[in-house]
Amino acid sequence: MADTMVPFQDTSKEIWASKYQLKDKAGNPVDESIKSTYKRVAKALAGVENPDQQDAQYENFLWALDNGAIPAGRIMSNAGAQAYKPATSLINCTVSQTINDSMTDILDSVHQAGLTLKAGCGIGYEFSTLRPKGSWVSGAGASTSGPLSFMDIFDRMCATVSSAGGRRGAQMATFDIHHPDVMEFIQAKREDGRLRQFNCSLLITDQFMDAVMNGKDWALSFPVTQKEVDEDQLDLSNHELVVYRDFPVTEGYITNESGQVACKVYSRIPAQEIWDTIMMSTYDYAEPGFILIDQVNELNNNWFCEEIRATNPCGEQPLPPEGACLLGSINLTKFVDAPFTEDASFNFEKFAKVVRIFTRMLDNVVEIHGLPLEGQAKEIHAKRRHGMGFLGLGSALSMMGVAYGSPEACNVTTEVSRTLAVEGWREALSLAKEKGPAPIMNQEFVVTPKMMAHRPEMAKDGIKIGDKLPGRILHARYSRYMQKIAKVDPELVAELEQVGARFTHHSSIAPTGTISLSLGNNASNGIEPSFSHSYLRNVIREGKKTKEQVEVASFELLTYRHFINPEATDKDLPAACVTADSISPEQHIAMQAAAQEWIDSSISKTANVPTDMPFEQFKDLYLTAYKARLKGCTTFRFNPEAFQGVLVRKEDLENTTYVFTLEDGSQVEFKGNEKVMYEGEEHTAANLYDALKEGTFSSAA
Repeated sequence: MADTMVPFQDTSKEIWASKYQLKDKAGNPVDESIKSTYKRVAKALAGVENPDQQDAQYENFLWALDNGAIPAGRIMSNAGAQAYKPATSLINCTVSQTINDSMTDILDSVHQAGLTLKAGCGIGYEFSTLRPKGSWVSGAGASTSGPLSFMDIFDRMCATVSSAGGRRGAQMATFDIHHPDVMEFIQAKREDGRLRQFNCSLLITDQFMDAVMNGKDWALSFPVTQKEVDEDQLDLSNHELVVYRDFPVTEGYITNESGQVACKVYSRIPAQEIWDTIMMSTYDYAEPGFILIDQVNELNNNWFCEEIRATNPCGEQPLPPEGACLLGSINLTKFVDAPFTEDASFNFEKFAKVVRIFTRMLDNVVEIHGLPLEGQAKEIHAKRRHGMGFLGLGSALSMMGVAYGSPEACNVTTEVSRTLAVEGWREALSLAKEKGPAPIMNQEFVVTPKMMAHRPEMAKDGIKIGDKLPGRILHARYSRYMQKIAKVDPELVAELEQVGARFTHHSSIAPTGTISLSLGNNASNGIEPSFSHSYLRNVIREGKKTKEQVEVASFELLTYRHFINPEATDKDLPAACVTADSISPEQHIAMQAAAQEWIDSSISKTANVPTDMPFEQFKDLYLTAYKARLKGCTTFRFNPEAFQGVLVRKEDLENTTYVFTLEDGSQVEFKGNEKVMYEGEEHTAANLYDALKEGTFSSAA
């Protein structure tokens, strides 16, 4: 069994010590070891239980932590640490309140976001609720500078908060494909140093994709008020000038009977032109990502009471305004028996046990969440959503002799994801019987025309507009996801309909970069294959202006050395030990689709593509992802002129030359892996180049 017998590499221990080892204010360790960290976390989460259960649950939780359960970074760092850092949260994922189109609301959102980031939470926002650049603001007697200029304020706020706290803040900006400033948003990161505290994603609709695939024009539009209609003498019946569409804000705007908002058309351009701009920006800069927002909302378990418009910073948690979600991942390498032998197999019985215990652990986090805002606390208590996923999939497949991206790998991924789902919902029922369901399950909701349109089967059940139904029925019987669970275990879902579930959402797959590297001993991130088997990782060190490169080996290489050949290099690994650069983008998409069927939130997944992939071939990947009905898609193509990313292959650094211009106008050249002295510190040329370009240093090279 590939268990804790494989020794931790030095880098993994160093990252644990810098990120998760609890220390006092003088920097002295409180956690003496990784085991001590596990004990601290297990004790904090067991402390939520009734006194007569705390000891038993502590032992269960500690066993699960020893056997692959890894709560997300905020939990590992902050659970049981209140005596040392009382103002921190255990929650990774939040989404801002809806940012209404007023200066007061924008600045209030900045303030709330600052408090959220200070508590250690990531946060996402939708900025396409703000009127386009050049729009007249009658109260100010001037034109607005547009959403992107306000994003700059959030960007600087995040940089300031993270600098003060020593931990980089994480933000996601989403933007509607209808907005008149969408082209500026798409290309914003082409400007050096701009919006670097953000990940950026577009809200892509089915209507837009239809326009792209069928060569149609696309209307760029924004809502109008009655005052604007009167002043501009706008004819609301003229479909060339006005379109009605869904919009997250209706107050103050003109709506039709379906609740859609009247929007003034600013321009019409070929959808293909927007598409090509998106694809070229993504090709060069790996952003913006895609959020297929219609698919997200159609498959949301809370389809009856939420409208999703934003996600957490890495995209695995689509959340409503002020929504929050806690995360955790199971290290799949812990369940591979007899690795690198003909008898290698996955221990599903042990995996199911860990899922059940870990579900209870994560549910307990809700009681000690530490969120800074009242709205966030209200949301997480009402719905109790969490996102359990896994890490180490690529490493585990390699250890079983299964090549990532192959049909067999897709089958294993589906089986693992389905097991995680079904066992999690069985525990949701058990916990609801013991502790009560999430409050939303017993709340009554009025059936609306929109609900009936999205769920026509309700009419067949005799339900009418205006009827009232409890959330547990709308959740268990009519959510598309729970309908799939019912095909596996119909009795479970029938009982959930009667009792209600303990939480509304159970699963998502996060990128898990730091916990994979540290507590996972560099098992592959999340759903990904291993980036490489021997490579460099850029890590942020407090007080340093450039990132530091540390050398790491993949967990499968460490395991192969431990069990098979102590002298093995990456070239000695079996053929099934594939890495990200050897997997086709189509295989990446197939693996994401194999898991997404059983994941009720979303998946943070990056399809790595070769630097030399032709653009015409590249841009078709997103059509493939759309046709696979994924909830989102992100790609990464190594482009040293733009950035080098967190993970770096040694050969890429050796083969890349960076040119620096000195103050006297002369130039010097260095290979990416060469060391350079600058402002009293040694840096690699690649990391110094990135830092200078992004404005980390105040002076020029």
